[in-house]
Amino acid sequence: MDFKALVAIIIGSALINNFVLRQFLGICPFLGVSKEIKNSAGMGISVVFVMLLATAVTWPIQTFVLERFGLGYLQTLLFILIIATLVQFVEIAVKKFIPALYSALGVYLPLITTNCAILGVTIANIKNSYTFAQSMAHALGGGLGFLLAMVVFSGIREHTENTDPPPSFRGLPLTLISVSILSLAFFGFSGVSEGLFG
Repeated sequence: MDFKALVAIIIGSALINNFVLRQFLGICPFLGVSKEIKNSAGMGISVVFVMLLATAVTWPIQTFVLERFGLGYLQTLLFILIIATLVQFVEIAVKKFIPALYSALGVYLPLITTNCAILGVTIANIKNSYTFAQSMAHALGGGLGFLLAMVVFSGIREHTENTDPPPSFRGLPLTLISVSILSLAFFGFSGVSEGLFG
């Protein structure tokens, strides 16, 4: 596998096809945990970890079990069960080793189970016919893109909460406008990975 192609996949899934800001997957934890940079970073790192684990487990199951025995129709159900199991392990580890982060994330840590960005990356790997290495690169890029979006947006959100906007913009309207502008900024990365190594 060409190293440049793997780097292009990582950059493409992190910046150009960002799961949150371009594909609008994983919005619930993105909006729910993005009030503080520390919590956003913790959630983002958890998502990166779960995306990599989910890809490492689902790709071989899809390739060597579901496709081989004609059970492709079980893909979504099986992937959701795998992701839910992995999230439980992550939740137990965070609770034991980083209790402050566990308390700060609250209900949003179990919500990683229903984070459609994780399911999206595992299904996209199969849909794009990626090899195992390409799938792991795609998962890494997708997780790093989620982490980047979380941290950048939490910085913006911390700043906007210290301002005094007009009453009609306070709260959710200002949050959604900020997400829209950040999403437009990420659209500026289009074409970067294609010309990166050309």
